[in-house]
Amino acid sequence: MLFLQPLYDMITHALAGRINHFALIKLIFYSLDKTLFYFLIFVVLRLLWLLTVRRRRSIRSEVAVWLFTFYFILLLMLTTFRDTYFPWQLTFNFHRNLSDVNLIFMKETFKLVHGASKLDFFYNSFGNIAWFVPYGLLMPIILRKRYCFWKVTFLGMFTSIGIEALQFILMTGVSDIDDVSFNVCGTIVGYILYRVILHYHKQFV
Repeated sequence: MLFLQPLYDMITHALAGRINHFALIKLIFYSLDKTLFYFLIFVVLRLLWLLTVRRRRSIRSEVAVWLFTFYFILLLMLTTFRDTYFPWQLTFNFHRNLSDVNLIFMKETFKLVHGASKLDFFYNSFGNIAWFVPYGLLMPIILRKRYCFWKVTFLGMFTSIGIEALQFILMTGVSDIDDVSFNVCGTIVGYILYRVILHYHKQFV
């Protein structure tokens, strides 16, 4: 890790033997560290781009772009690029059999309900919903369209399918139709929050 190694070492020393799912904490630290690295690259490139263009976004829209970029990089690091830090370290597995993809709706989720660890069930279902709430919340601001429910929903679905496909090729996760369904639900929840915030913002302006 380039940024968070001292903090991670301190937490590892204090909590590694006390937490059953410490591997999840390790994944979060490594993902956040990589996110900081690539977000800094985005910041430099974005600032250079802003210096060259005449027509710029509003401040609200520009802030949404920055927040969405940080969120999206973190999402990719948590779900897809878990095992590598740099692009040239990626290993593609195009030989995999498509039978490894679960296309039976709620099959694996029902297994988790009766599994030994309820944390796996909650993370797989509610976690997948929560991770796409920012997508539905920020995307309408980036698109600069107040009424774009279907466009945001389809973008969320295609993004989720893309993540599942990369997980399959890179062997960094289980490709599951349930994840796509939960991600789409999260996108819709985020869009509803966007509409609620916009509604109350109008009332108080």
